[in-house]
Formats: sequence, C-alpha cells, structure tokens
Amino acid sequence: MNEHPTTDDPTTGDATAEGAETDGTARTDAEMWDDRYRESDRIWSGNPNTMLVREVEDMQPGRALDLGCGEGADAVWLARQGWRVTATDISRVALDRAAGHAVEAGVADRIDWQWHDLGATFPEGVYDLVSAAFLHSMGDLPRERILRKAASAVTPGGVLLIVGHAGFPAWEKDPHPGLVLPTTDEVLASLELPEGEWEVLLGEEYERIQNDPEGNPTTRTDNVLKLRRTR
Repeated sequence: MNEHPTTDDPTTGDATAEGAETDGTARTDAEMWDDRYRESDRIWSGNPNTMLVREVEDMQPGRALDLGCGEGADAVWLARQGWRVTATDISRVALDRAAGHAVEAGVADRIDWQWHDLGATFPEGVYDLVSAAFLHSMGDLPRERILRKAASAVTPGGVLLIVGHAGFPAWEKDPHPGLVLPTTDEVLASLELPEGEWEVLLGEEYERIQNDPEGNPTTRTDNVLKLRRTR
C-alpha cells in the first residue's frame, strides 16, 4: 500500500514501502518514494481508478485536486474529461513521469503538477472535486489530518472522493501492524465534518481483480466514500 497509486492495480503487485534502508540509514518519505518509482519504468497499470471513473464521469467538469497522483493516470483521465486538474505527489520522479504522460495524451495544459509532502504542505485553493485514491503509506503519513484538509478544500456543491484498501492482499503473508486500513464509517468519523454541511452520497466496500507479484489475478477488497459539500 502506499500514498500514491492513482490506478486500480500496479503492474507488479502491491507496493509496500519501508522508511529505512536495510543498513539502518534513515530515508525521507520523498527519497523512499523516488527510489520506489525508479525501480521500473511503470509501477501502476496506467488506467484510471474505476471508482473515480464511475463516480465522476457524469459530473460537470470544473477544478479538480488529485492527492497522491503517482504516475498521473487519474489526472490525465480527468483532464481528458474537461477538468482543470491540480495533481500532487511526494515523488518528483513520479511527477516527471506523470507530466510526460500528460504530454503524450495532449492534456499537459490542463494539469498543474505540484510537489507536496502532504503532511507538511497542501495545495492552495478550493475545488469542485477532491480525489484521494489509496492514500496509504508505510512512511510518516498523517492520513486523517490530510483528509480533513482535503475536505476543507472542497467548494460548496463540490465532491470529496476517498478510495482506500479495506484489507491486505491475499499474497501478503506478513501484514504490517503499523498500517491501519479504516472502514468508510471510520474515515467519515475521522473527517470531523461540520454538522449539516455535508451529504454522504456513497459509502461501500467493493471487490476488484488485482494481479499478484507473479501476475496471477486475485480478488482484492477496497472501499469508497463519496461526499458532497452542501454549503
């Protein structure tokens, strides 16, 4: 699991990153993710998240914020639908790769790629859509605080879409005790939303197919929370 996948599944299985080298030398989260992305030319499948497509394709395009954009599949898809996108990631390697994909897709002028360590800095402005897909990390990621900032960045009438893992993959033999995978109810509670200002449009678990590290298809359970800011 990690902070940055924008797609349904990686090309080589789930990416679990550690915060230190095997020799004990500490790395920053940015260095950790840069190293992860340098492992291959493509980490994720290159397809947009299916929940993003399903829940956003009928929305009127406006301004969108993609938190943890990775290699840019979600941001590129949104731009192709007519959205103006601000896309952020902690990995400059991923951002450079994503920017190249946007050029290839002919939508480079519709996406503003921004480097952020979301625990320390957050994009300015308000948005009609804020998307946080699989915002998980074994690094120092204050996820609940980041998602509260995400909610505050939604303009009245806008949507907050949060997609997360509901459990570890079947091939993971040693789940990471420090990594919490909350339910949609737990995510909703952690947002601490003002009463009467938000409407829950969707909160559910769903199954999808994800390849294991050997390329064999397995079933994975994730969850999605979709909220509209009413005022």
